Amino acid sequence: MATGHANGTIQCPLAVPESIRAQVIQTYDLAGYRDSGGLDDLAAYAAELCRTEVALVSLVEEARQSFLAAVGFDRPETHRDTSFCAYAMLGDEPVMVVPDARADARFADMSLVAGDPHIRFYAGARLISREGVPLGAICVISGTPRPEGLTDFQRRGLEILATAVMGRLQDRRAQLEHVQTVEESKARVADSEQRFRTLADTMPQMVWSTLPDGFHDYYNARWYDFTGMPDGSTDGEAWNGMFHHDDQERAWTRWRHSLATGEPYQIEYRLRHRDGTYRWVLGRALPIRDADGHITRWFGTCTDIHEQKLALEEREIVSQELSHRIKNIFAVISGLIAFAARSHPGFGGIASDLRDRITALGRAHDFVRPHSPQSQPKARQDSLHGLLGDLFEPYRGDEQMPRITVAGDDVPVDDRSATPLALLFHELATNAAKYGALSVLTGSVILTVQRNGEMVSLRWQELGGPKLHTAPERAGFGSQLVELSAVRQLGGKVRRDWERDGLVVTIEVPLAAFSRPPGTGPCR
Repeated sequence: MATGHANGTIQCPLAVPESIRAQVIQTYDLAGYRDSGGLDDLAAYAAELCRTEVALVSLVEEARQSFLAAVGFDRPETHRDTSFCAYAMLGDEPVMVVPDARADARFADMSLVAGDPHIRFYAGARLISREGVPLGAICVISGTPRPEGLTDFQRRGLEILATAVMGRLQDRRAQLEHVQTVEESKARVADSEQRFRTLADTMPQMVWSTLPDGFHDYYNARWYDFTGMPDGSTDGEAWNGMFHHDDQERAWTRWRHSLATGEPYQIEYRLRHRDGTYRWVLGRALPIRDADGHITRWFGTCTDIHEQKLALEEREIVSQELSHRIKNIFAVISGLIAFAARSHPGFGGIASDLRDRITALGRAHDFVRPHSPQSQPKARQDSLHGLLGDLFEPYRGDEQMPRITVAGDDVPVDDRSATPLALLFHELATNAAKYGALSVLTGSVILTVQRNGEMVSLRWQELGGPKLHTAPERAGFGSQLVELSAVRQLGGKVRRDWERDGLVVTIEVPLAAFSRPPGTGPCR
C-alpha cells in the first residue's frame, strides 16, 4: 500500500523503475491523443455502465496524470499526488474500488476529495502494457458515496473496457512501430545504396546490375566514363548496341542462356570506347538469390583486358611460328635421312624405320602445338583419344572394318606426354604391321584405356593375326624403345603376354604423367 511523503507526494511501490515506465509510455506517443477522441466512446460507456457522472482514461507519469479521454471532467491533467489511478494501476486486483474516499486514509486529505469536485466514490481498472508495465487506469468517479461499490456485472464490464483501451493503444503503438521500422529500413537501404554506389564508383571495373529478367537498370560512373554515353542511355537492352557488331549476337546469346539457366555469365567482347575505338573487355555476372533460391538481381562487371588480349595474340603468333618451324625441322630431318639412304643403300631399312619414327613424333608435335583457328585439329588437343587417333591414321582402314580401335576412358594429355606416347604406340603399330595382327587383312587391334584412381591402364590387344607359338628370344630395338618411353619417360610399367591369338601389351602409367596440373604448364 502507498504511503504519504512529508512533502505530500504519493510514493507508490512500482514494479519497475520510473525511468523504464517513461520509456514504455514514450513508445505510445500519446501527446495530444485526447484531441483525437480515440477513447471517448469507451469512457462514455464506462460512465453509463457504472452510473457515474465522471469517467476517465488516465495515463500516470512520474509527476502528473493526464487524461486520454474524459466524461464530466474538464481538466486535461492533474498532479500525481491527487491520483487515485496511481494506486489502482499498482493494486493486486484488476479493479480497485473506493466506496467513500473521505473514509479512506489514503485519499481523505487529497485536494480533489476535500475540495472540488468532492470525489467520494471511485472505481478503476488498471491499464498494463504488453511488457507488464503499469500505465494508468480507466476509472469512474462520483460525488456520492457508494457503500455497495460495483456489481459483478459492472466490475467485469470495467475490466473488459480496460482491455479494449489497451487494445486500441497497442494498435496505435504497432502503427508507430511499423512506421518507425519502415523509416529505419528506408534509411538503411538509402545508406546501403550510397555505400554501394561509393564502392562501385571507386572500383577500376565497370559495374552494372539488372533485374531478374535481365533489364539493365544500373551502371557505375566508370561505365559512363569509359563509353562516354549519357546517364541512362544504355538502360534496358541498349547495352548490347555498345558491342562490336561481330560480337553482339554472341554476347546476346550467352546472356540469354545465363538468364534462362541461372548459370554465371562470362564472355570476352569488344566494347566501344568513348574515342570511337573498340577495346576488348571481360564481362562477368553472377545472380543474387533469395532464401528460396529465386534470382532477385544480377550483378556484373566489365574489365578492360585490351592490352592483355593484344599481348596474348602476339605471343600466340610467335608460338605458332616457332611451332611451325619445329615442324619444318622434322621434315628437314626426314629429308636428310632419305637423302643419306639413297647415298648408302645398305642404310635403307634403318633409314625407313627412323624416318617413320620421326614422322610419328611430327604427328604428336603437330597435335599438341599451338594452332590458329584455321589449322586447329578436329579432336580436342588435350585428348588422349584424339592423339591416338591422329597417330593411327595410317593404319585406320575403312569404317566397316577398322584396323585399330581406341576404346574406354579418355585422359587429358599435353606436350610433355605426347612425345613418349607417340614413340610407344608407333612402335607397337609398326611391329603389328610387320609381324602381328596388322600384317594380314583379317587382323585388328583394340586399345582399351581404363582409368583406375591415379593410374591409367592401356591394354594393346592384337586379334586375327598370325598364330603365335613362342615368344621372341630377345627384345629388339623397338621393344627397347617401348620400355624407354613407357618406363623411363612416363614412369610406368610394361607387361607383354604372347598369347596364341596375338600379342597383348599392358601398360600402367600414373595419371599425373599425362598432363601437368592446370596453371603449371607452358602458356599457349
